[in-house]
Amino acid sequence: MDKLFAVLVLVSLIFQSCEKELKYRIEGRNICRQPLNITFYGPKTDEALADNPFLNFRLNVLFINGNDSVIVPGYFAADGNAAETGAISGNKWKVKFTPNKTGTWKFETSFRYGENVAVADDPDAGVPGELDGLKGEFNIYEADLSAPGFYGKGRLQYSGKHYLHHAQTGEIFLKGGTDSPENFLAYADFDNTLPHHRYASHVADWKAGDPVWQNDKGKGIIGALNYLAGEKMNVVYMLTMNVLGDGDDVYPWTNRNERYRFDCSKLDQWDLVFDHMDRLGIETHFVLSENENQLLLDAGFTDVQRKLYYRELVARFSHHLGVVWNMGEENGPAPWFDSLGQTVKQRQTMAAYLRKIDPYKNLIVFHTLPSRPELKDYSEPMLGKDYVDGISLQIGNVNEIHEKVKYWVNRSTETGRPWVVNMDEIGPWYSGVLPDALDANHDTTRVHALWGSLMAGGAGVEWYCGREDLKLDDFRSRANMWEQTRAALDFFKKLPLNEMKSADELILKGSAWCFAKADQIYVVYLAEGGTAELNMKGAKGSYAVTWINPAKGERMDGSSVLMEAGSKLSLVKPSALKSIDALALLTKVE
Repeated sequence: MDKLFAVLVLVSLIFQSCEKELKYRIEGRNICRQPLNITFYGPKTDEALADNPFLNFRLNVLFINGNDSVIVPGYFAADGNAAETGAISGNKWKVKFTPNKTGTWKFETSFRYGENVAVADDPDAGVPGELDGLKGEFNIYEADLSAPGFYGKGRLQYSGKHYLHHAQTGEIFLKGGTDSPENFLAYADFDNTLPHHRYASHVADWKAGDPVWQNDKGKGIIGALNYLAGEKMNVVYMLTMNVLGDGDDVYPWTNRNERYRFDCSKLDQWDLVFDHMDRLGIETHFVLSENENQLLLDAGFTDVQRKLYYRELVARFSHHLGVVWNMGEENGPAPWFDSLGQTVKQRQTMAAYLRKIDPYKNLIVFHTLPSRPELKDYSEPMLGKDYVDGISLQIGNVNEIHEKVKYWVNRSTETGRPWVVNMDEIGPWYSGVLPDALDANHDTTRVHALWGSLMAGGAGVEWYCGREDLKLDDFRSRANMWEQTRAALDFFKKLPLNEMKSADELILKGSAWCFAKADQIYVVYLAEGGTAELNMKGAKGSYAVTWINPAKGERMDGSSVLMEAGSKLSLVKPSALKSIDALALLTKVE
């Protein structure tokens, strides 16, 4: 035993000696489109140190592979394991990199020190620190198409069309999921967090092998995500900062009144949750501010506070594969606050800055105010900008959803930069989507919000839960809504969406909408059942007609019709369809 102990001591001493000489450690699978963590051993510091490690130090890493290069920001990581230890000090600095290409990647660090250097635009600001100029390389191998979630399909990317697609497979991504609770991250098991959510009913949905921290923390929130993924929901909306907002319980800083120092352990715990979302294929919809606090940082300008906030979020989370940056909930001056809010120029500047520092060019959108003049007046100036990729619609009257989604789809197309148009919050504000116990069928929501938005060319939906928003802990309370959302998304995913568009002008009679690829596919949605007359214009040949129950996705035996150019077709809801609405799918038979 004495000899064994001596050997172990010797090995430990050798390891410690090597660690002192080693300046970094690379962890990950070295597979294309899966993240790598590079931990650098640098100056020891502390979250609370007068010489602020978040503001007065700046780690950037240049990655190069052939003609491809990208600069990725790094961050102070305390002891490198803060999610478990709760550490606030240490000598670990990290960068998270998700390579998009196989082969040999080389990297070189820039580590600068100086007052406010973290938010300086000049790459040579400050003076070099001890990690400056480190070089290394690693090999990246072919993507694992069998990997779970986004790891197998690839990052969600904007490609100049109305729908996101997966970088690896090219598959179009249509979203469906939850807009509530907006304070999703006000979770009891996160460090330094008000315990407004426990997701206790979902602890049983946690599975062996799923992430936890500090022994058994995290099972509730991880189980909630498992449940949503099991229902085929693929997006969760979450505020990353709601100080002075409705919940006033989520922030990334070391305390509610701090703006320059970040909580390393809490943010590492958030990251474990976002890792799991990648594995499940759930989009992380980050909402960066709230209407009530849009002036909290730099009085609405993009100066030191806002730049630092964005930098930390980008450094810690932009490597994830399903990221959406929403610049702010109800962003812009609200009429109920005497027009206090960010100006158009301020909104443009902050979005442009975020686009500049995000190495992965993740989707950037703005969430709208619900009323007519504000929605249009504050969104029109964002059209055509290369730093805005879409719109996050809030619409109070569900009867207006179809036309408003169609407006922004068409309007953005006219500018040459088509937007991804999302239906993210429905009204009225006090109800939204009611629980199944109060509205089991969700007919109004299904007809006008779900099918109304998708039939207009919308890219997906999120469900807001009214007065229950901040308190929602059990996602099973809307199980019927998840089922109906899944049925709609499953139907649309099988269509050639990039080749289709709203064609309501083809409806001659009846309460119906049309979504079509001319002379090939016609989708006719009878919102109130009954009868609709469709002008097939130049369509000719034989078409298969299939009737579908929109609430369940159930299909009836099809029939076929022979069309002549310019003819009209009368569509009558079959009596066997028991839902109030009905869907007719016409596909050309070659």
